[in-house]
Amino acid sequence: MMRKKRRSSVDKSESAAPPDVSKSKKSRTTGHQSKTTAQEDTSIDSVFGQFLHEAGVILRQGSTSNEIAVDQVVFQKRLQQHLKKSPRYPSIVQEFITGLESHIEDPERFRNCLLPCVPRLADGDSSSFQESLLRMLLGIEMLQVLVINTLFEKLPEFMFDGAGEDGLNIPRVIVNQLKWLDRIIDSKELAGKLMQLVSVASVEIQCDIITSLPEILEDSQHSDIARELNTLLQENTQLTVPILDAFSSLNLSSTLLAEVRVSVMATLSAVQLEDLPVVVKFILHSISSSDALEVVCDLRKKLELELCVLPPVLQASQSRMKSKGTTESSNTSASSSSQDSVALVLDGIKSAVRFQKSTSEAWLKAIENVDTAEDHKVIDLLVLFILHSTNANHSRRGAERVLKVKVRAGQIQEALLQKTFRGYAQVMRGYFPSILALAQSLLRSPDPCVVPFGGHMYRLSFTAFDSYCQQEVVGSLVTHVCSGVGGEVDVALELLCGLVTEKPSEMALYAVFVKGILDYMENLTPQQIRRLFHLLSGLAFGQQQQGTHIQDEMHIVVRKQLSSTVPKYKRIGIIGAVMVVGSMGASRPKVEDSQGGTLPKETYRQVTALLELVRSCSESSPEAAALYYDELANLVLTCTLDPLVQAWIGKSVLEDFQEDFVVDLGPDITGPFPFPACIMYNLDDEESQGGIAINLLQLLSDDLQHKGDVFLSYVWFCRRVSPLCLSPFFRLLRLCEEQQHQGDLEEIDALLGCPLILTDMDVVEKSESLSKPEREFLCGLLFQTINWFREVLNAFCSQKDPEMKMKVVTRLQNITYLQTLLERTLAATPGYAPPLANFDGESTEGAPVSSSSAAPKKGKKEGTGKKRKAPAKNPSADSSQLEEGTEAEETQQDDGEKEKVQEATRPGVSLVSYRHFFRELDMEVLSVLQCGLLSRSLLDSELHSKVREEVQLGPAELVFLLEDMWRKLEFSLTAAPAKRVPFFKGKTDKSVGFSHLQQKSPKDIAACCVQLLPTLCTHLENCHNHFQTLLSENQGVVDASGLDVREHQLLSSAYQLLLQVLHTTFSWSGFSQPEHRGLLKKTLGVLADRLKEGGPELTMDQLIKHSFEYLLNFHSTVPSLSIALCLSQLLSTVADRGGHQDQFYDNPNGLPLATLARRFLCQEWVTTSGDREKGPKHNETLQTLLSIYLEHTDDVLKAVEEIAGEGIPELLNSAKDASSRTWPTLNRLTFLVFYKGMMGVLEKAVRKIPPGRNSDNTEVMSEKLLTWNLAVRDFHILVNLVKVFDSRPVLNVCLKYGRLFLESFLKLGMPLLDFSFKKHKEDVQSLLKTFQLSTRQLHHMCGHSKIRQDTILTNHVPALKKSLEQFVYRVKAMLTLNHCQEAFWLGNLKNRDLKGEEILSQRSQGSDEEEEAGSPLPQEQSEDEVLAIIDF
Repeated sequence: MMRKKRRSSVDKSESAAPPDVSKSKKSRTTGHQSKTTAQEDTSIDSVFGQFLHEAGVILRQGSTSNEIAVDQVVFQKRLQQHLKKSPRYPSIVQEFITGLESHIEDPERFRNCLLPCVPRLADGDSSSFQESLLRMLLGIEMLQVLVINTLFEKLPEFMFDGAGEDGLNIPRVIVNQLKWLDRIIDSKELAGKLMQLVSVASVEIQCDIITSLPEILEDSQHSDIARELNTLLQENTQLTVPILDAFSSLNLSSTLLAEVRVSVMATLSAVQLEDLPVVVKFILHSISSSDALEVVCDLRKKLELELCVLPPVLQASQSRMKSKGTTESSNTSASSSSQDSVALVLDGIKSAVRFQKSTSEAWLKAIENVDTAEDHKVIDLLVLFILHSTNANHSRRGAERVLKVKVRAGQIQEALLQKTFRGYAQVMRGYFPSILALAQSLLRSPDPCVVPFGGHMYRLSFTAFDSYCQQEVVGSLVTHVCSGVGGEVDVALELLCGLVTEKPSEMALYAVFVKGILDYMENLTPQQIRRLFHLLSGLAFGQQQQGTHIQDEMHIVVRKQLSSTVPKYKRIGIIGAVMVVGSMGASRPKVEDSQGGTLPKETYRQVTALLELVRSCSESSPEAAALYYDELANLVLTCTLDPLVQAWIGKSVLEDFQEDFVVDLGPDITGPFPFPACIMYNLDDEESQGGIAINLLQLLSDDLQHKGDVFLSYVWFCRRVSPLCLSPFFRLLRLCEEQQHQGDLEEIDALLGCPLILTDMDVVEKSESLSKPEREFLCGLLFQTINWFREVLNAFCSQKDPEMKMKVVTRLQNITYLQTLLERTLAATPGYAPPLANFDGESTEGAPVSSSSAAPKKGKKEGTGKKRKAPAKNPSADSSQLEEGTEAEETQQDDGEKEKVQEATRPGVSLVSYRHFFRELDMEVLSVLQCGLLSRSLLDSELHSKVREEVQLGPAELVFLLEDMWRKLEFSLTAAPAKRVPFFKGKTDKSVGFSHLQQKSPKDIAACCVQLLPTLCTHLENCHNHFQTLLSENQGVVDASGLDVREHQLLSSAYQLLLQVLHTTFSWSGFSQPEHRGLLKKTLGVLADRLKEGGPELTMDQLIKHSFEYLLNFHSTVPSLSIALCLSQLLSTVADRGGHQDQFYDNPNGLPLATLARRFLCQEWVTTSGDREKGPKHNETLQTLLSIYLEHTDDVLKAVEEIAGEGIPELLNSAKDASSRTWPTLNRLTFLVFYKGMMGVLEKAVRKIPPGRNSDNTEVMSEKLLTWNLAVRDFHILVNLVKVFDSRPVLNVCLKYGRLFLESFLKLGMPLLDFSFKKHKEDVQSLLKTFQLSTRQLHHMCGHSKIRQDTILTNHVPALKKSLEQFVYRVKAMLTLNHCQEAFWLGNLKNRDLKGEEILSQRSQGSDEEEEAGSPLPQEQSEDEVLAIIDF
């Protein structure tokens, strides 16, 4: 009864309708024929008809189905019996077939025979479904071949007819008769006939036959038919889909499948787009794990998805045509169908990687193997998204890892991502969750190189996808902002700001999400709060007015924060209010009801009211007022405000500044001051009697009184002028003037040279005798004066007038001199809390700086340089005797020099820890570095030129500017990993003092450095020339008598800072990104031009080579080891910018990096006092330099042997304080540095030795064995040194790296010994003998550690002992493998200390079972100390 259930899919669909349904359909079709009028067929009289009637089938005429009275199995059995029993058998069979042929000549009858028979309803046993007459005949073996022949002869008649009126496709029904037959008599012949038919049939019938082949033929024919189909596939690509469909159902051997797959792959480029998904699916589902990578690589290469999608230009033109009303339905449908085809291709890839791990790994590997950005294709990104979207963890992690690696290496770039989103947005929408997850992961990455790519993914997702995705993107970015992780918050805020600028109307829909960040402002830095309010105010008050629904809430938040008495919240309120003013008051296109400005009257009124509100709220606190001025100054600098708003701010600022801080110079100044008043630092001519001055002493005295009587100041509520506001207010004034007069500061240029009312600075000499309040007052005065001068520098540094430039340089000299005074005053005033200078930081009060930082910093600004003007330390000049003439100046200069020599010996505090209490210098101030020698003629009263006054940057000023520059670059260009906020926050925020710098992008900072690079090179060459002259004058002796120690220190500092600035610039990660490639070439070009000016344009490699050579020239004059290290690191960084670093490390023409580092290590470094350099800092520098040498040397093992075998024995034979002759930096104090460096690099080197393989030839094996011999010899020398240098740190290093070396030997060295033992027995024996001496010493060290009970040492013991034991058994395994196990026997080894003496305390307990392998027993060994012996 199995036959009843079996039926083909096509039978079901086309010809298997229930009998009553089909009959009713037919009656409708013919219109006049009904069931009752059906008559029996007249052909019943023939042999054919009679036999059928007897067997139970009644043939009908017309369109009425044939009837069957019995079950089909019974019918087949009866018919077969009748035929066999017939006296005319076997000729009766042929007669029967002839009858059949004549019967089916009539199309209607033929059709009836192909359709299912209808069971007689009276017969209760008959089945509801019966096969067609022809199919039942095919089931009879004696008739099968003849019936098949008859059908194949009949088929061509209907080949081009197509489907009839009733939808019946005769050729297809004929083919369906052959499917799923219980048995095929001659399968081979049937296959041949089918293929013959395919060769002549129409495409439609070809497709039907080919797809039916697996259901018709037996398994034995599958291989043959597959070969024929393979041939057909190469001839006719139209049949690709049915052939592949058939292949997927055929039972093929792996070799044949591979053969077929190669053919399919060859036709891939010629396949129709709509057939592509089937082809890709077949290829991916037919691969095995062994050939997965090869196939996937080939598929990836040939799959050009870029050609499947219309270019954006055509898409745009089509959409325009659509909008005009011209219906280009065919084009648009083609466009969408191409997207559908790509989607189906990706679905095929997705199903393959989901169900076959080897396929997903192959895709990852294939993408990983692409090594240039140009070779990466859209398919790579799409596949990574697919792999990430699968549920398998290994795929997700793999996709994430590969994407990060590729982005970091610059191989997958933003351009490819844009192309993918532009052409395949519809397809990618399905993978949006994965795209979002990958973007989140990249944005959270601690690696700064991959973060921007995550940002691009977010931005493009927002612009390309629907509103649901946009909401998810905004939600995700808001989550990043609320995470509190510095770098993540910055990037997310930047992205949100960018989206508001690009897509204001879309972003307005999600303003409520963004507003939620206001609840998390606790964790944001001031700069982040600025960005947040800029973002929100842009949404709420922008020109498009898209987000007006959050305006009221913004006003409420700002007013609430402003009215708070908590300084932190007031600070947020001030920042927020100023940013709101920036958005509301921004200049916009003219409107009708504005008067001279661009704002409507109501908006202008709101802006001025808000500014008045902030001002009134901040007046009570000097810190809040100063912050308000600073924020407003930033706004004026960065925003284009409406002219009326700008004028309103400028007018009030100028009036208030003159009233609050400036006084006219009078004959005398009196007041209740702690110190006598004195006019200082006047740079203007004597004639300017009616000049002005900054009344700093008065301001500080008043402030002191106010602090003493806080209550009164609040009762009277009078406006209080604080000295804290002086610098911020001046900055705001200066920027307003610049805006109004297009950069001209003529209105306020008097403030550059005007004097300050201070006190005579001689009081610093007597600071020890002053009371504590007086000393603190003096410190405050110095801080405020320095900050005023720093702000003056910011204002006037860009002025081009030579006289102004001279004044700027002089002000710089004033700062460096005042800093030396401040260092001494602070040293005498412990616990002093300086006044704030940066008001957007966490603390609102100056915190006392800990005295631990009081150690003087080498090379700090201790003096003023040789060419300093007298006013820089004019002792008691007043208005009547300012600048008496050059003679007097020079005398004072000489006196000053004598004083400074004495000052150098006095204690001072380093100002490094007070850095946050100085005003920030703008990047523009660094242009002062470009000033050469400046001069002007001084005129006497008769206007005759009397004398020339000259001024130039001294060493102290150079160091001051370079230190500031280096700090700025470290902050901007050195990307610190984005770490979580620590539980206990540090006392000082790292970004304090860099507020203005944070407004600029790292690219701007790098570009600024490139502009200054020629000047920096000039200063570098000057330092080089100075030290070269010094060495040639003193015959190479650094500590010669008569050396100006202070100048030497300052120039050394300048030299080091210049190299550090260059190093930080070249280390910027942005240079590795393609968009900054041009900037890198420009930077290298500056250095290359210093070596050889002009010439043709060079390639990147040539530029790097020339830059390297230029910097290499400085190696001969470096005055200290720390500067030598800076130069080495700079050279290494420059070399790494090229793709071929080897040319710099082993350069035959120049000096390779390893040789240079070695030269520095082999040089004796002494200080100016003649002592050898030493201390922890020196050791740290030495360790880094040693690692550079050992990393870049071409033979590490040889280098280690050289130091350990030559340098250390020299050290052992020298006096106690002496050093090695060959390596002067190696002495007893630095031994640990060298030892740790050598042990570390040796262990790293052996890990890189390739493991031994049985397939290696003799030469390769000998080479590897020789390398291991050298490594083991080096290890033996280093381990044996512990007998001499037995300090605890040395033992710790030896135990740690000894175990790691032993583990590497077991993992990589022992397999080599396994294979090379027979051929190189002596070498292996020698190696094991040497190694046993080392392992025995390690065993003794374990015993020593236990006896000392030192936990730091004993922590290493268990793991080391385990490895020592493994070593013994591994040697035994090696001997067994080579059939020499009888050469091995075991015993116990006694515990001994470092000196080799037995540890007696353990004798009674029996010795530790520690086995070793290697050499014969030493003769002096006692009987009970028995080792594992190899008796070769």
